[in-house]
Amino acid sequence: MVEVYDLVIRRARLYGVEGLRDIAVVNGIIDSISEHVRGRGEFEIDADGGLVTEPFVNPHLHLCKVYTFRLIGDEATRSYQSSGMEHSLEAIEIASRVKERYREEWIYSNAEKAVAEAIRHGTLYIRAFADTDTKARLEAVKALIKLRERYKGIVDIQIVAFPQDGIIRDQGSEEYLWKAVESGADVAGGIPWIEYSREDMEKHIDTVFRIALEYDRDIAMLTDDTGDPYLDTTEMLASKTIKNKWFNRVVACHARALALKPYPYLDRLAGLLRKAGMSLVSDPHTGPLHLPIKYMVKRGVNVALGQDDISDAYYPYGRNNMLEVAFLASHITWSMTLRDMDLLYEMITWRAAKAIGLNNYGLKISSRADLLIHRAKSIYELIWYHEKPRYVIRNGKIIYEHTETEKINI
Repeated sequence: MVEVYDLVIRRARLYGVEGLRDIAVVNGIIDSISEHVRGRGEFEIDADGGLVTEPFVNPHLHLCKVYTFRLIGDEATRSYQSSGMEHSLEAIEIASRVKERYREEWIYSNAEKAVAEAIRHGTLYIRAFADTDTKARLEAVKALIKLRERYKGIVDIQIVAFPQDGIIRDQGSEEYLWKAVESGADVAGGIPWIEYSREDMEKHIDTVFRIALEYDRDIAMLTDDTGDPYLDTTEMLASKTIKNKWFNRVVACHARALALKPYPYLDRLAGLLRKAGMSLVSDPHTGPLHLPIKYMVKRGVNVALGQDDISDAYYPYGRNNMLEVAFLASHITWSMTLRDMDLLYEMITWRAAKAIGLNNYGLKISSRADLLIHRAKSIYELIWYHEKPRYVIRNGKIIYEHTETEKINI
């Protein structure tokens, strides 16, 4: 008797596996991976020796700001990308002006375009930061909650309630932060380094932990995102994570000031991060400084890559293409050996998935059949060309095929 599967992918090349494999899918789950799947599929795809991978993960994207670069201009970009990133605070203050125009409708429209780009490039998991403060109010959160529901089962969107202008500095933002999480934001966000004093930075972190503990939420913060070697909010966040026993549920993004720290400090910090189960997310293409990625990975700290921005006040480019992010990171961090390329690939797949707490992620039997079929036949080619996948598959169904008449199926 011939067994019939919903989908069979033939002659697939898998990362770290010699030779080609067939992949069989039943009811949206990977049922078999073998040299030859006996039986047939209701639908079959010949991968022709191309890589088949899990989908890409973007663990850091300011989705409420996408495509606002022309609206706000490049004044903030010039400040943020100064050689030592010493004007990051000024850049945030300039960029904050766009929030005076925040409206749910246009935020939703812009964000939906970015999600469509994500699908085309095989990015099916996004941690989306939504500004939540006295200027933005809840407009971004409302727009992204609506978008999350619209794309449920296609793209997983985790919404971070994010007090971009600070909590102590921006009196009244704490109330909006509580309301955002109450209304459905998935993650409690923060940016402690933006506060004026160390005492206020501590209060900022403590406030976010109170909300996270009350509502059982993960935490994602932007730490030390400037060229100040004396900042230590990454360390502060790790210590608070251990104190609150919020292990494996906290992420620090950027942490650019770590580029200016001495190695003995970094060794001690790596130990704290490991104990806290914290991940780091780096976006090296968006500013001249970046955390020491390979140094931290070698010391057992999980590090992922994020897109961060798509055409906004901080970065004028971006396509939600995580292969493009890996390509840029390869140049900026001088990561061009084959092992470096493997690490770059890991940082947009399983390392990024670990950072945002994804379950049932990965190309293995009994996992959800979320798959990308590529033309590239190696990780080297994958990053080199950073092309759209041939097929994007979610729950065993093709949601995107890269053809001249491409179409996204929702």
